[in-house]
Amino acid sequence: MFKSLKLRFVLISVFLVISIVYCLPNLYEPGGDLKKYLPSDKIRLGLDLKGGMHLLLELDMVKLMQNMVDRKFNSLKDTMISDGVRFLGLEKKEFSVIVTIQAEQKEKLYNLVGSKFPDLKAGASKTDGDKIHLEFLLPEKELSAIKENAVSQALETIRNRIDQFGVSEPVIVKQGENQILVQLPGVKDPQRALDLIGKTAQLEFKLVDEDNMIKVQASGIAPEGSELLTIKTKNRETGIGTTTPILLKKQSILTGDLLTDAKVRIGGDFGNEPYVAIEFNSEGARLFDQVTAANTGKRLAIILDNTVYSAPNIKERISGGKASITGGFTMDEAKDLAIVLRAGALPAPVKVIQNITIGPSLGQDSIKKGLQASALGAILVILFMVYYYRLSGVVADIALFLNLIYLLGVFSLFKFTMTLPGIAGIILTMGIGVDTNVIIFERIREELRLGKTVRAAIDSGYSRAWLTIIDAHVTTLITTVVLFIFGTGPIRGFALTLSIGIAINLFTAVFGSKMIFDWIITKYKPRSLSI
Repeated sequence: MFKSLKLRFVLISVFLVISIVYCLPNLYEPGGDLKKYLPSDKIRLGLDLKGGMHLLLELDMVKLMQNMVDRKFNSLKDTMISDGVRFLGLEKKEFSVIVTIQAEQKEKLYNLVGSKFPDLKAGASKTDGDKIHLEFLLPEKELSAIKENAVSQALETIRNRIDQFGVSEPVIVKQGENQILVQLPGVKDPQRALDLIGKTAQLEFKLVDEDNMIKVQASGIAPEGSELLTIKTKNRETGIGTTTPILLKKQSILTGDLLTDAKVRIGGDFGNEPYVAIEFNSEGARLFDQVTAANTGKRLAIILDNTVYSAPNIKERISGGKASITGGFTMDEAKDLAIVLRAGALPAPVKVIQNITIGPSLGQDSIKKGLQASALGAILVILFMVYYYRLSGVVADIALFLNLIYLLGVFSLFKFTMTLPGIAGIILTMGIGVDTNVIIFERIREELRLGKTVRAAIDSGYSRAWLTIIDAHVTTLITTVVLFIFGTGPIRGFALTLSIGIAINLFTAVFGSKMIFDWIITKYKPRSLSI
């Protein structure tokens, strides 16, 4: 008995010391050499306690469909040219593409679409003399799948960007058919976060149309096959930025979906300015090599979301699939650009439907009230247990104290986020802990009434109450797991806290309090029990 008691005491003490060590940063900041050996992370606070951003975003489905039809249009056009299908005209509609061909090309076109564009469905056809107008459209089922996949892709892209931005425990969930809810606790620069999330990040490489540049400067109208954008430049000496028009070929010769990495660099050919170094995959490297070889001496513009960042001159053929994006960036601008390039492009622009910035003062008030409620509840429970169960109530209170310290230690160790519902979970855990001890103590009382010794009554009380306690805890745990899996935000915070609390309570209310009773019996051998 003594050996078992000693082992249990060591185990409980080790857990207690570890929990206290991880809870320390929440109470004071260790200094000197001690700081190297102690954990420094505090319990993270959620949006409702710390403040931050609450965003409701909506994916632009109209633009999404336009982009999809544009891609199908360009891809079908290129494929018909490469496969020798002669066409007289090509027209885009809302969800379809209309091809005008000679009658003898009809079967060849159907075979091409059937083999290389299985997601396109043949629609209406119209004969005009020896010409045929054939419509190819995206079926309703395909459109629904595209929309659903687009929201999932946008969700993952936004999550990747925010993770790299460094926000702890964000909430990013789908809401409705095409909306995304984003909550960012502790964000100090809301506009920067909003810019980072909202960038579509469609990276394109296009050749500068030098031949028509002078004509456009005079007329202000871009010729067919070209587009007029603006490029921002910054004077390195004065730091003053200027915007000038630049004429580009409409056709993208390279896109950002071929990127594998984007990193911030300083120096090189760009002085002390930050720039973004990018790398392509094998296909992108091959295309970049071909483009630079075929266009040496020309300017290649780098465009992100219709903003031209730079248009350097191609001095020589570039192999290896590496390039640089400059634009007079600050360090934060360069970092954010690298993040959106690494995380990938959104399938379509997102519109901000709701943007609420929650101040930290609300969080401080909530924390204060939550702590006051917790403290009041704990004091009332402690007094009740001592009043009703006497010395045994003190044992239960010690187990309750261990439960609370262990719970806070786990939150600090695993860097979980504390929310207002989480505080409610802690209070409920305390109630469950007390309830567990009440079941045990009532069993012990029954055994004492039957005339059993103190040791026999305690052993029998714990063993008989064990199945009831396990049943109550397991059923509650199942509920909390379901809440955690299917819930969002605050509900998951409550479920997580309660789940951990239930597991810890089984250890402290049974294992911990039993050890104290065994120690009292071994040391003092009482003939009666204060219960």
